[in-house]
Amino acid sequence: MIGIFDSGVGGLTVVKEIFKHLPNYQIIYFGDTARLPYGTKGADFVKKYSDKITGWLLNKKAKIIIIACHTSSAWASDMLRKKYKNIPIFDMINSAVKDVVKTTKNKKIGVIGTPGTIESGSWNKKLLNEDNSLTVYSASCPLFVPLVEMGFTEGKVTEVIAKEYLKDIKSKKIDTLVLACTHYPLLKKTIQKVMGRNVVIIDPAETVALEIKSFLNKNINLNKKIKKTGSSKFYFSDKPYNLEKISKLCFDKKIEPVIKDPFL
Repeated sequence: MIGIFDSGVGGLTVVKEIFKHLPNYQIIYFGDTARLPYGTKGADFVKKYSDKITGWLLNKKAKIIIIACHTSSAWASDMLRKKYKNIPIFDMINSAVKDVVKTTKNKKIGVIGTPGTIESGSWNKKLLNEDNSLTVYSASCPLFVPLVEMGFTEGKVTEVIAKEYLKDIKSKKIDTLVLACTHYPLLKKTIQKVMGRNVVIIDPAETVALEIKSFLNKNINLNKKIKKTGSSKFYFSDKPYNLEKISKLCFDKKIEPVIKDPFL
C-alpha cells in the first residue's frame, strides 16, 4: 500500500498520476483539512504534523510514503527520512528537479507555490545545486489554494488573481514554470493562459509517479508486498470543502471520504 499525504485535497492530483502510472496499487490518502493550509504555517508546525501523519500512515500498513504537500516536502522531508530510515519516502521537490533542469532552454525558471514553500527556498537551492547557471524566480500565490478548495479553478475571478500573482515572474521571460503546490495543477488552464503557450508548465506529480514506478521495478520484493489487495481509501481530518467537484476533476468520479482526525 502506498501512503500519500497533503494538507487538503490538492494531493489528489498526485493520486491521479499514481493511478495513471501505477494502476495496480492500493492507495491510502490523508488530507489534513482540519489544519490546512500548511503553506501559511511555520516550519515547526509543518514538521510536527508531517511526522504525525507519516506515523499514522505507517500504522495503517503503508510501505511507501509520498509527501504530496510541497510545503511539507520543503520543511519536513529530510527530518522524516532520518526518522524513518527503512521506509522509502518520496517528496515533490527532489523527484522533479532533474526534469525541470532538462526542460528549460533559456535557463530562466519560475517557481510558484505557497508562502511556506517559497520562504523555505528549497526549490531554488535544489535547482541551483543541479545547475548553478540557472536563474530562478519565485513567487508565492497564497490565494490559489483556497480558490481550488472552493472550486474556483477557472473563470474571471481566478484569472484576475492569477494575472496579479504572475505578472512579475512573467516579465522575467522564463520558459519553464514549476507548479510547486499540489493544488496548482487544477488551475493549470488559467495559469497557462496568463503565462502564454511558450512557457512550459511542469507538474511534479507526474515525475514522482514515474520515479516510484522505476523504484518498484528495481525492488521486486517490496513491489510484491504492496501490490493491490483492496480498494484505495481516502481519509480527511475534517470535511473537505467541494470534494465532489475536485475529485471529479481528478478522477472523473466521486470518491468516498472517511472523515477522521486521529490527532485530536
